[in-house]
Amino acid sequence: MIVLFTDFGAGGPYVGQMKAVLLREAPDVPIVDLFADLPPFDPQGAAYLLAAYGSEFASGTVFLCVIDPGVGGDRRALVAEADGQYYVGPDNGLLAIILRRATSPRLWDIDWRPERLSSSFHGRDLFAPIAGRLAVGQPPDGSKLSIAEAERPEWPDDLPTIVYVDGFGNAMTGLRASTLTARSTLLAGDRKLVRAETFGAVPEGDAFWYENANGLAEIAVNKGNAASELGLAPGSPIEVAGAI
Repeated sequence: MIVLFTDFGAGGPYVGQMKAVLLREAPDVPIVDLFADLPPFDPQGAAYLLAAYGSEFASGTVFLCVIDPGVGGDRRALVAEADGQYYVGPDNGLLAIILRRATSPRLWDIDWRPERLSSSFHGRDLFAPIAGRLAVGQPPDGSKLSIAEAERPEWPDDLPTIVYVDGFGNAMTGLRASTLTARSTLLAGDRKLVRAETFGAVPEGDAFWYENANGLAEIAVNKGNAASELGLAPGSPIEVAGAI
């Protein structure tokens, strides 16, 4: 399958135009919309989400990843292979965490360019054709790179920041819950939040943090909106009290 991971938003023509290219290149491969509403212009926050959610898909999945505020500039276009999955996207750190956590990563600089390459929509003109070809078994068309060439060594292994807010107002962090303990307290806004296993484990209206279905520490309010009640948004810092 091909998985879409973008900050384009659900409205507008952008996702539809990329799907049209994918269906031209790989007409029999299903397309999955994973995220279309990632926080815009934030490849760092998205990198931690990609690492958490990418691991849930089957080997052979191709991820088309477009959070690309530097489109049209001198950043490279990359194909990464991480533990049997392919990732296509810009060289702006978006693929750095998935590469860091992989046991057998490989990396290529995309050499191919289409006859028509717009300066503002490489998702359609460059990344989507490559993703479609990978999905039908074609090898990466590019120059081999060392993993170090796409690293972001200044980025932490886990990001103590809100990276995404869902439609319920639950706020995902870039922290893997496995790096925390049952007694860890998260400081978000002006609130101290303890861990709970489920929403129903706390009284209605109480805020808490829990391990979400993809292994990230997530902040929620039972039958409430954590983002609005705690003043959280993508980029909001989180502190951890106690040993990590």
